[in-house]
Parts: sequence; C-alpha cells; structure tokens
Amino acid sequence: MSDYDKSKLTKEQYDVTQNAGTEAPFTGKYDDFFEDGLYVDVVSGQPLFTSKDKYDSGCGWPAFTKPVDDKNINSNLDTSYGMVRNEVRSKDANSHLGHVFPDGPKDRGGLRYCINSAALKFIPVDKLQEAGYGDYLKFFK
Repeated sequence: MSDYDKSKLTKEQYDVTQNAGTEAPFTGKYDDFFEDGLYVDVVSGQPLFTSKDKYDSGCGWPAFTKPVDDKNINSNLDTSYGMVRNEVRSKDANSHLGHVFPDGPKDRGGLRYCINSAALKFIPVDKLQEAGYGDYLKFFK
C-alpha cells in the first residue's frame, strides 16, 4: 500500500485499486466513453493513458493500446483464479488497474490494456492545463 490518501475513494475504487478487485463488465463509466482527454490514477493522479490510445474492444472494460508512458506502469504475473495473466499497476501508488493481454489491434502494437474504470479519473483535454497536466496537451495536437 502506498502513502496516498485513500479516504476519498469510493468502496469500489478502494476494492479495485487496493485489493486487486474487478468491476463487473459493462458497468464502468469509461467503458463506452470516448471524449478526448487523459486518464490518470484515481489514487495518485499519475498520468496513465490518453483517449488517443483508447478503443472499443468489446470486453466490457476500457481498453487501451498503450500507456502514455511505459515508466508509469508496472506489470506483474497474476495466477489468481486459475488463470495466467499480466496484472497492470500504477507505478507511483501501486494501484491495481487491470490486466494487459496480447490480443489488441495488431496495427497498434498488439496489446490490450483492459483497465477498470474505478481505477481511473478522466481529465478532459480542455481542462488539462488548469488541472496541472498541461504537458500532456501535446498528445492532442
């Protein structure tokens, strides 16, 4: 567990990010959401993904082809529930985000980052500067 304040997290956000929980498919607010902007860790605010790399995979969770910066993501082997998967966690807060699978669009690198909406906070592109993420505007030009 990290030293970030988790008191403002909802029960679902806490369960997903701190207990490696998974929200039910097709229930997360970002699954069928395609506005331009930046997705950050709900715990730390660390930038994780941009809308430019988001796509509809049909899996029931937000799907991305790559993180905004590989250094912001850690991947670990997950053998829970009798499966072998690669778990994805944020680097700064060690928040559980979801899993990465090798079945994404081949023309965009072949990866599918399947991420829980509850682990994310969305910053619209027109709010990036005032929210302190002005450096990420370059991804939307």
